[in-house]
Amino acid sequence: MINHNHSIVGLKELRENIDSYISAVEKGRSFVVVRKSKPVFKISSLEESDDLWEKIVDFTKIRKGGIGINQLLVRL
Repeated sequence: MINHNHSIVGLKELRENIDSYISAVEKGRSFVVVRKSKPVFKISSLEESDDLWEKIVDFTKIRKGGIGINQLLVRL
């Protein structure tokens, strides 16, 4: 399954063992996914890329747990 010494994984391996890789990413690991020995994309946790996301509205301040899309559209 997951080779803990490397952060490179083949696309086929990723597809066949996606649950294991999701679990590893949730624990902070990241992987470069290759196809035909060429890097295609990187998977990593959202915490690792938090600086790419900008919080615009915190819907949990409107109601604990957030609000449904229909309620949001009514307020717009």
